[in-house]
Amino acid sequence: MSDSPTTGLRVGIVCYPTFGGSGVVATELGKALAMQGHEVHFITYNQPVRLGSFHPGVYYHEVEVSKYPLFEYPPYELVLTSKMVEVVQTHNLNLLHVHYAIPHASAAVNAKCILADAGLTVPVVTTLHGTDITLLGKDASFKPVITHAINASDVVTTVSQSLKDDTARLFEVSRDVEVVHNFVCPSHFERPPDLEFRSQLSPKGTPILCHVSNFRPVKRVLDVIDTFARVRAEREVTLLMVGDGPDRARAEARCRELDLAQDVVFLGKVKNPIEPLLISDLLLLPSETESFGLVALEAMAAGVPVVSSNVGGLSEVNVQEETGFLRDVGDVEGMAQDALAILDDGALRGFKQRAKARAAEFTIDRILPHYLDLYHRALDSSAS
Repeated sequence: MSDSPTTGLRVGIVCYPTFGGSGVVATELGKALAMQGHEVHFITYNQPVRLGSFHPGVYYHEVEVSKYPLFEYPPYELVLTSKMVEVVQTHNLNLLHVHYAIPHASAAVNAKCILADAGLTVPVVTTLHGTDITLLGKDASFKPVITHAINASDVVTTVSQSLKDDTARLFEVSRDVEVVHNFVCPSHFERPPDLEFRSQLSPKGTPILCHVSNFRPVKRVLDVIDTFARVRAEREVTLLMVGDGPDRARAEARCRELDLAQDVVFLGKVKNPIEPLLISDLLLLPSETESFGLVALEAMAAGVPVVSSNVGGLSEVNVQEETGFLRDVGDVEGMAQDALAILDDGALRGFKQRAKARAAEFTIDRILPHYLDLYHRALDSSAS
């Protein structure tokens, strides 16, 4: 198993199966690998939302957590470790690619040790996505585990240069870390926008602003509403809020407080946020932190310019005054001014074209070869 294969790889991918960017990227990466003839095994507690019903060469292994009276909290990391060992042995996997430091990378490192005791060498590729570093990295109770998981992995990647810098700053990293940006799949955007839905949202054809997130405090959804209120005071616009989470009720209350409820549509969670993006004219993303900002890239691939905060990896995606604008966190007045500048009748088309062209630099066909190179590098290293 330590030999680098000359044909298709057998890869185990461990990720969160939810709507978040890390799960989306991991799922799309696995599907792209399968389309190139590799065999992909997803190992997680639920089927990834972007996986769909059936893809040749793609398999799903559910991690089941039994609740014993002894445990106040189910020991997910332990059963995940055991499931990885089982899948590697049963399906003769060549390597594990885990997304997120804990519990995925730490569980993979443990699985690697157990497999080594059985005479099997299986390298671990770890991709760090954001809050596993920027949020958990500030919690001293997690730091030793995350540090060990990073240093014990065979290959480590981050989704932005900003996140690589944060990793070096927050942890005692004794190894190289490579930047492999997130990506989009162009085929997902080769569909006509739902013009009937757009006309329902905006009967007069006025611009549609959009926000997509998990509505957690870090996304600053109240800033979205306050920015929209300033834009709405200058011209007719509609706001489409896509997603759900703890701050949704506060956002809805702010809309009522500012008498904007008739101009704001809360769509809730959708499996494919590309569909609402395709009918939008501008994305508002005022987050407190963003390791990369996958939704910004997806918006740009849909031809939607972005007004965002200037944090984390967003400046590596959103180019100031070309694909949109970047502002300090909390600068709702500035974001409103930028939104109005983009929505100017003479400017919008140019921003849309430049956004789409920029997104073309982050397509799966450009990123996948980089991951494959790292896979073979990990296999060659473990075989030597």
